[in-house]
Amino acid sequence: MATTAEHYLFVYRGKNRKGEKVQGEIKADNLMTVKGQLRKQGIISTSIKKKPKPLFSRAKKIVPADIALFTRQLATMMKAGVPLVQAFDIVADGFDKPAMRELIMQIRDDVAAGGSFANALRKSPRYFDDLFCSLVDSGETAGALETMLDRVATYKEKTEQLKAKIKKALTYPIAVLVVALVVTAILLIKVVPVFAETFSSFGADLPAFTLFVLGLSEMMQEYWLLVLIVTGVALYAFKEARFRSAKFAYAVDRYALKLPIIGSIIYHSVVARFARTLATTFAAGVPIVDALESVAGAAGNALYRDAILQVRDDVTTGIQLQVAIKARKMFPILLQQMTAIGEESGALDEMLEKAALHYEELVDNSVDNLTSLLEPLIMSVLGVLVGGLMIAMYLPIFQLGNVV
Repeated sequence: MATTAEHYLFVYRGKNRKGEKVQGEIKADNLMTVKGQLRKQGIISTSIKKKPKPLFSRAKKIVPADIALFTRQLATMMKAGVPLVQAFDIVADGFDKPAMRELIMQIRDDVAAGGSFANALRKSPRYFDDLFCSLVDSGETAGALETMLDRVATYKEKTEQLKAKIKKALTYPIAVLVVALVVTAILLIKVVPVFAETFSSFGADLPAFTLFVLGLSEMMQEYWLLVLIVTGVALYAFKEARFRSAKFAYAVDRYALKLPIIGSIIYHSVVARFARTLATTFAAGVPIVDALESVAGAAGNALYRDAILQVRDDVTTGIQLQVAIKARKMFPILLQQMTAIGEESGALDEMLEKAALHYEELVDNSVDNLTSLLEPLIMSVLGVLVGGLMIAMYLPIFQLGNVV
């Protein structure tokens, strides 16, 4: 198998055919290659050197959005008639992340050596799951790789948009509350003690609310480090337990669906993902039983993963898909009806696509409504936390003014 040539970024200075000074950057595996490329462009180089790496640079990780972009660009190149191996080179040049370029060039070398595209993808299971590889394999076998890549790209883009909407619903309130808690902690540890020293010279009884805040401040001054450590350990333990324990992950997913407002968004997103994934795999010609197994792995919720696997078992015994879905009593009526219409008309993939669009729109609207509802609620929480502390500190001063 061919080895991957490592490419570097070179910075050059020189003169073009008109004698004008030019400078720029070029990617190549060594200095001689750079000189050869510059000669082809009619540039006489005066200085060529590797571009230095930033002192505090940090390698950017490959995220699912990068894979979606890679798939879309590759699909576009192939539809334009660009050969697959050449398309890899063009797409790799468009990425700034060295890790992503390295991954693409690794796939390119495997394909150039005679391997199939799907097998090359399977060597990187961290970035390309079984569903992705199966769809690409189906496209290669059917001789319609560019069409299949277009479907996979659409699927990945829709999935990432759905994830982004859910993150949007959760990130903003969590970030504001975290900032509010940090500000409150700073006030309790640094500001309240200054007021406490002032109150000690009053020689009068302090209000109960002020005494409560002073006691809370003393506790935070003494145990703030312990609180910080316990919070960090608890978050880490929760993350690890959800990753390592199937029962714990199942319980978390079950209670997440019961949360007010958020639970509805999660529910609709799971249903949308189910419909989208099944529509994509079925349209690709994957047998329904195999498609349901792939859909279960991409469900994103332990409850629905198990439910989809039960649906697969029912379909294996000869039961219709819409009957199996209805028997689980976990899927909405609209999805059941669309599935039934699709099975009867022979257009299951189209009906599931329409169902996916409907539930994706529901998620989008729910996120917008949630943001509108949370903003006044967050302001109220901030007012109670910060405003309450200020009131507690100024109450004794007001009482002193009344006594005078």
